[in-house]
Amino acid sequence: MEKTDCKSKLKELRCCILVPTYNNEKTLTRVLDGVLEYSDDLIVVCDGATDSTPELLKNYENKAHVVSYQPNKGKGNALRTGFKKAVELGFDYAITIDSDGQHYPENIPDFVTKLEENPGALIIGARNMDQETVPGKSSFGNKFSNFWFQFETGIKLPDTQSGYRLYPVKALDKVRFFTTKFEFEIEVIVKAAWRDIPVIPVPIKVLYDPEERVTHFRPLQDFTRISILNTWLVTLALLYYKPRNLLRHFQKKSIRQLIREDLIQSHEPIHKKVKAVMLGVLIGVLPIWGLHTLSVIVFAHVFKLNKFIAFLASNISFPPFVPILVFLSMIIGKWTLGTGKVIAFNMDITVESIKDHLVQYAVGSTILAPLLALLFGLLTFVYLSSTRTQKHG
Repeated sequence: MEKTDCKSKLKELRCCILVPTYNNEKTLTRVLDGVLEYSDDLIVVCDGATDSTPELLKNYENKAHVVSYQPNKGKGNALRTGFKKAVELGFDYAITIDSDGQHYPENIPDFVTKLEENPGALIIGARNMDQETVPGKSSFGNKFSNFWFQFETGIKLPDTQSGYRLYPVKALDKVRFFTTKFEFEIEVIVKAAWRDIPVIPVPIKVLYDPEERVTHFRPLQDFTRISILNTWLVTLALLYYKPRNLLRHFQKKSIRQLIREDLIQSHEPIHKKVKAVMLGVLIGVLPIWGLHTLSVIVFAHVFKLNKFIAFLASNISFPPFVPILVFLSMIIGKWTLGTGKVIAFNMDITVESIKDHLVQYAVGSTILAPLLALLFGLLTFVYLSSTRTQKHG
């Protein structure tokens, strides 16, 4: 894409370029001049610089929208300030590029092309983290971040720490953010994914020049902040967003569709499907009321099993089946303990009646859970094996 074509495309898409900067006097001019070759809409946020940056930015007063403040408040705050400015100026998107010289402005057309293919998306520049110039700590930190992002959102990305991104700033304008430092770049992509904004990568080039590049990342402090943020995001994901997504998935399909598409037609090996069913039944029968969905999600993720199949199987504790499970648990509990009472199956099984014989019920259901898991696992194996035989017959 030619530079003039890129400029016109960016205007059509209502997309600007946003450059947050803090004490990058060596590289700032080169970055801004390079960006202006591809876009006429440039926002620069001077985040409390104490070097010659303010003087350098005077040369761009007629070429860019410059926002400056004191003191330094962190990259996250600079980005949030830039997003707000972009929305005020009527832009729907903003491409962020770091001012330390590691990013190439010539990758801007790649973001434009990817946005045209994926309207409304948040696009992250994917660096080649295996090249020799990439610092070891950056590669490790990126892998760490990628893992937690996938856990929190279910989306696999090659590079979640790249600052070269295209943000749908208008769509993010009403989202509440809490972080102001480097960890903001994690918070924003996770919350975007939770709001069903597509988060996709695009390959970019990167340059790490030790003689020019100035990094303000503080390993101990910022890694601690990132760890605290991920702890909070994981908690939210487990308690709300993952259960919500599972329920959405099931609400869109009938039980027959779920069994056909997620259990029968899934390309996973039979043994993994069987294990997912066994896990779901095991957790569904255990006396952990209120924690079934959360437990299924966590353990299915840990053991790398199909979450939808496991969740479907855990619904063995669905209200119509509860009296049967309680009745069987009471019988097994009485046999195991040698004492207790068997609640008649034709009685109204209530919470009070279970409380009166809580130990008996807990022991019985804990024994019943693996037994039913084995039974349903065997039935699933036989059913799926026969289905496969019919297909190949």
